[in-house]
Amino acid sequence: MPPALLALAVSAFAIGTTEFVVVGLLNTIAADLGVSVPSAGLLVSGYALGVAIGAPILTALTGRLPRKHLLLGLMTLFTGANIAAALSGNYALLMTARILSALAHGVFFSVGSTIAASLVPPEKRASTIATMFAGLTLATALGVPAGTWVGQHLGWRATFWIIAALGVVSLLATGALLPRTLPRGAATPLNTQARVLLHPRLLLVLGMTALGYGGTFVTFTYLGSVLETISGFSAGMVSVLLLVYGVAIAIGNIVGGRLADRDPVRALVGLFLAQAVVLLGFTFTAPHPALAVVTLFLMGALAFANVPGLQVYVVQLAQRYTPGGVDVASALNIAAFNLGIAVGALVGGLVVSSTLGLRATPWIGALFVTGGLLLTLLSARLDRHPHPSLQASD
Repeated sequence: MPPALLALAVSAFAIGTTEFVVVGLLNTIAADLGVSVPSAGLLVSGYALGVAIGAPILTALTGRLPRKHLLLGLMTLFTGANIAAALSGNYALLMTARILSALAHGVFFSVGSTIAASLVPPEKRASTIATMFAGLTLATALGVPAGTWVGQHLGWRATFWIIAALGVVSLLATGALLPRTLPRGAATPLNTQARVLLHPRLLLVLGMTALGYGGTFVTFTYLGSVLETISGFSAGMVSVLLLVYGVAIAIGNIVGGRLADRDPVRALVGLFLAQAVVLLGFTFTAPHPALAVVTLFLMGALAFANVPGLQVYVVQLAQRYTPGGVDVASALNIAAFNLGIAVGALVGGLVVSSTLGLRATPWIGALFVTGGLLLTLLSARLDRHPHPSLQASD
């Protein structure tokens, strides 16, 4: 493994941890800052919107900057934003810090995957990129539960101080391990991004991503609150259950990738259907602790299992319809993932603050995923019966 890859994986771990760690700390943050739990949930939406909107634009604007200098700048911004979060005395400052951190997140994963691929021969690029993204998976499996435990015992600000310390480690590792002579990227014009975004077939798969992936976050954003309030688990037990959820995510990623290798569309249909059923089931199992744990594991296994299939499918469609914009399509799909997170978390907050309450978040999430399933079935039909007007535009 190239030493530079270790620096990228450490950075991915730190960034992935800060994105989702507030899920287990919503009650703590809300009580400390004097805001409602749904308002605290907007910290997830704001972060995701920062990634979704900022990543494509900033990636285009920074395309010709030296790669190592760009990564150093991104990790400096990330570290400073988490220090600001730890020092935040009110909700507005914390939200601002989260959005600044999100801007670094989006560009890092866009640039980092390209750098990882450049470090090894072509036949090893896929596994190398997967190694870098393992840091993100570990963040969900280990970083989020650990950060939740720290926040519950030492205060939520302590969690952000530790993440900032991880940012410093990432910054030092990037400076020490990344070579100076990394190839510069090519600037991607915004009009190229718009052309890909506006193609009907690609717009359809971006909708699949936003609804099918984002549906989970209607519930996941408030999962800690659901487990405490409805299932009756203690705050300490929630961090353990988030670890269970994270392990299930790691397993689901592997299974989902293998299914997508065979037939991504068929895999997505099956995964979305199962995900909708499990989310709906959680509505009824959440009040029963034993059943809630079983359902929680299944939710985790299905939550991110659709990611490989969605990424493979959008690349396949881009190769067919917009051959000159394959990289742009892949980046926009990453933005669609985060748009789904933002909308799912926002809708979850509206549900929680309404008369429906926390217990309704699973079945509302199931409706989102069902929307993604219907779009997938429509796209599969168009694959079998392509419209003659949808030809390659490049």
